[in-house]
Amino acid sequence: MNRRGVWTVMLVLALLLVMPKAWGQRPPDKDPPRGTIIEEISMSWDRSSIPAELILIPPRTLLAYSTDPSLGYGALHFTCQSSVDPAVGRCPTTDTAEDGAVKSAVSLRFIEKRSGMATQINVVGWLERAESGRACQNYWQPHHRPLWTSFAAPCATPASGTAVTMLLEEAELQRLVAGRWSAELRLALMDSSNGSIADYEFRFDFTITDRNAVSIYFPAFHNVTPLVQLNAAYDPIGQTVGGRTVLDMCLYDGLGSQAQYLGVTVRDRGGHPPGPSGYSLWHTDGGTDDTRRLDYTVSLAHSGATVRMPNGVEQQLHGIDSAQLRLVILPGMSQPVYCVPTPITFDIPRVPISTQQAGTYFGELQVELRVPTTTP
Repeated sequence: MNRRGVWTVMLVLALLLVMPKAWGQRPPDKDPPRGTIIEEISMSWDRSSIPAELILIPPRTLLAYSTDPSLGYGALHFTCQSSVDPAVGRCPTTDTAEDGAVKSAVSLRFIEKRSGMATQINVVGWLERAESGRACQNYWQPHHRPLWTSFAAPCATPASGTAVTMLLEEAELQRLVAGRWSAELRLALMDSSNGSIADYEFRFDFTITDRNAVSIYFPAFHNVTPLVQLNAAYDPIGQTVGGRTVLDMCLYDGLGSQAQYLGVTVRDRGGHPPGPSGYSLWHTDGGTDDTRRLDYTVSLAHSGATVRMPNGVEQQLHGIDSAQLRLVILPGMSQPVYCVPTPITFDIPRVPISTQQAGTYFGELQVELRVPTTTP
């Protein structure tokens, strides 16, 4: 055989190897599932790296197929238990027979364990129909169908099989803030007569953190550094000056308020060594003698107790997982989260007015929050 003949044979063989793939392949015979199919889906992630998608049923997973269209495998579809309540999935409860070439979404309610917050996210899914031959398609019809329709495009013979795809998309997962989220999706697999042949249960358990969003929130100063009037009042009878001011403060741990503890440190940044109480206000004329220094103390209210805050010493607040919570929208966030209310109190003990220089006093504090590195 000359060289031209050899190349001709090789080219023909190559085409024979490639062409079956282009033609498509017939799905294998398969009977539909029966009974209850349970999927446990437990995952953890931080909101800085949300999964691009979460596959519940891989693309084109075959539910059933037979070359005998009378078995009705080309009309399988799913329904929900309720068309109004997303507790275990909201979607049509009976066959809609719609012929729309679209993907469908089942609304599902997720509950955050610590706070009880409820958030609805959509589970996306669709059906694909398979045919018994290549009379109309390469076995697979080209359009995606809603989960709840028995419709298949008409061909020489009825559709002979059904495949399904189901997933959670990143845009939906972004709706879940930090916390421990759970949900259960229940779908019924129905035959052509709208009779149930199998039940699918997806049980979700997501632990989500948001460590980049850990923050100290002052509700009265939403987007600015707090400037607090300490309201030192003069008592003309006792000839003393002093007072108390409470500033609303809320601590967000980025763990769904489930941290083992929160470490809080308060530091005096007044520029001069503070007095015996650990914190001092200074007269704005720049003097540093005792008559130009007004001392005060700092404390936090946490879980019904008063926590004294020595200057520069971290105090660990425990019982975060059982503390009272407050729903807020933190600066830079579009979704509400729960934080732990921890009001901060400034006390100026009363001192004789004669010992103080008249005028305006000013001080500066820094409040720091430390969250354990371990995830609950």
